[in-house]
Amino acid sequence: MNELVASFGGRARRIAQRIFSRPRIDVPLAAGLFVLALIGLTVLYSASNLNTSMVIGQATRFLVGAALLLAVSRIPPSLLRAWTPWFYLLSCVLLVVLMVLGEGRGADRWLDLGVIRFQPSELMKLAMPMMIAWYLHPRPLPPRWRDIAAVGILTGIPALLIGRQPDLGTALLVLASGLFVLFLAGLQWWKIGAMLAALAGAAPVAWHYMHDYQRERVLTFLHPENDPLGTGWHIIQSMIAVGSGGIVGKGFNQGTQSKLEFLPEHTTDFIFAVLGEEFGLIGVLVLLALYVFIVGRCLWIAANARDTWSRLVAGAFGLAFMVYVIVNGGMISGLLPVVGVPLPLVSYGGTSAITLLTGFGVVMSIHAHRKWTP
Repeated sequence: MNELVASFGGRARRIAQRIFSRPRIDVPLAAGLFVLALIGLTVLYSASNLNTSMVIGQATRFLVGAALLLAVSRIPPSLLRAWTPWFYLLSCVLLVVLMVLGEGRGADRWLDLGVIRFQPSELMKLAMPMMIAWYLHPRPLPPRWRDIAAVGILTGIPALLIGRQPDLGTALLVLASGLFVLFLAGLQWWKIGAMLAALAGAAPVAWHYMHDYQRERVLTFLHPENDPLGTGWHIIQSMIAVGSGGIVGKGFNQGTQSKLEFLPEHTTDFIFAVLGEEFGLIGVLVLLALYVFIVGRCLWIAANARDTWSRLVAGAFGLAFMVYVIVNGGMISGLLPVVGVPLPLVSYGGTSAITLLTGFGVVMSIHAHRKWTP
């Protein structure tokens, strides 16, 4: 008994030493995130017509997210893996509670706890890849069909709950983040092809259950010129803003589309168009290069991870992060339907920024503790 107590005490002491030792951050990844946050605050300052209170509020959220990043990066991946099912379950419960108590502009996306308001679906963006990796971690890879079916249930239930809010864009992103884990787990290409064919076959059924405004967004994406002053307004004005920026842009705070209120949601979902108008193609390429660097660093950390859970989580989080950028960029350039996806760490919004930075804390924990992972 004494040996058992001593062993437990020694293990707890070693874990405490790791948690409370010096900060363990990945410097290249932290530098990329810091530069991205600065660019985000700069573009937000212009997009909000020099509204300092909005910028200060967003900077405060970045600081909260950075504090969580530092805290999570100190926690060993083995503990994060052990907590994953509870985190996933908590996120699912919050989505169910949201169905009863939610509030929003025509949608139940926000949960008001009195002190803070947040979107539980943003938590699921982090919980989903961690949960799928937790499920696959002790199992033989590549995944078998029964494992794929289990992953389908684990991803499908939260996606349906988010889709009922309704928030189709976030539901698809959550679904994609779970499927990325399957891909990184070595899923054979013929199985990927079979799954894509099944999804394509289910598209007519999904179309039947979509809301009218969601069908309208898809049709508007295909033919925005049919209703230029109505449903096509967002896409047309966004493309005008990006195109008018040219190579070098109109200059900081000189974007007419946002300043004259032609461009809708110019501080949130369409802030990428503000950057394109004021900083041109060069500004867009610089921002995209920064995103590629951050994603590449996540994939490098995944390649050097010591266990299956860590490798799958770091890789899936990096790929999901890139998909957020691609979907938002596709929205503002008219290449994808408008689905209300913010530009990561640039669009104004608290829950998204804090959740993303917490997720990078998980990635940094994986890198910082790799020498202790057997």
